[in-house]
Amino acid sequence: MIRPLPDRLVITVPEGPPARLDKALAEAAPEGEGLSRSRLARLISDGAVTGPQGLATDGKARAQPGDYTVTLGPPAPSEALPEAIPLNIAYEDEELIVIDKPAGMVVHPAPGAGSGTLVNALLAHCGDSLSGIGGAARPGIVHRIDKDTSGLLVAAKTDRAHQGLAAQFAAHSVERRYLALAYGALDAADARLAGTPGASFEAGGVLKIATLLGRHPTDRQRQAVSFSRGRHAVTRVRALERFGEPSAALMAECRLETGRTHQIRVHMAHAGLGLIGDPVYGGTRRASARALGPEAAAACAAFPRQALHAATLGFLHPVTAERLAFESPLPDDMAALLAALRGTAAPAARS
Repeated sequence: MIRPLPDRLVITVPEGPPARLDKALAEAAPEGEGLSRSRLARLISDGAVTGPQGLATDGKARAQPGDYTVTLGPPAPSEALPEAIPLNIAYEDEELIVIDKPAGMVVHPAPGAGSGTLVNALLAHCGDSLSGIGGAARPGIVHRIDKDTSGLLVAAKTDRAHQGLAAQFAAHSVERRYLALAYGALDAADARLAGTPGASFEAGGVLKIATLLGRHPTDRQRQAVSFSRGRHAVTRVRALERFGEPSAALMAECRLETGRTHQIRVHMAHAGLGLIGDPVYGGTRRASARALGPEAAAACAAFPRQALHAATLGFLHPVTAERLAFESPLPDDMAALLAALRGTAAPAARS
């Protein structure tokens, strides 16, 4: 839970938090605030965090449930440099900008990706108008999608827009609909799915996956499903088309209630529906030429990224309260893969 104040955030740590304060605050803070564990550790050491027992000075100290006030102060100057990178802009006004991101573009600078990111492009396009709430490396960034996931995301150009959008993401009121191409079958009668922890079916054949997500215990580059530690995560999945005999692959609609790192990819893999092309969570499962046909099986095997696209983004404008909704068609590579799965010729490339 989070409540915006002029230059502070009040983060409520629930009962049973992780032992370390910096980790507990990072798990309780919603996406969009740029409050990573390392940033929170610095704020704690700088004397910018107070909690139920007064001033907190040690990020390794034991966390207590209750309200913690984090004083953010003025944003630090951006460390990223503007780069004139073309952007596919779905919408823009004085408060925010909606981008249709191509696969392969990193959202914000990080070790190994200091340039060529969406932030670099936004700094060139928006100048100094981006919100500074996200911190030095993430100006304007309210949420993110993975490097090799394509589709829609919104960035804030003012601090009031950033706070308003972050509040909607925290309240789970933002509509986020993804299209995914995955291996496997999605059937309410499937005994395997019925026995998957955290998985249940809702009306209309919608699969709900509700777990905790956190760092993988042995590989910190990955996320993993947990039922004891991590951040609450809920994904809903509905099959749109099925391919192969027996059903060997499908196109699915995935709707996010929460927005955790790699959430759809991890949850789909947990349900035995690894995304086609996903090198991290897709596993070794492949569809045979016998099940899909040789052309479709070859297209799946050669697909170079996770077949995931952020197709719909909807929210209330944080200043005018107008309802905004945006749609992005499948990018060319996923459209070609879908055509191969359907056994038809690929459509003409989008301009």
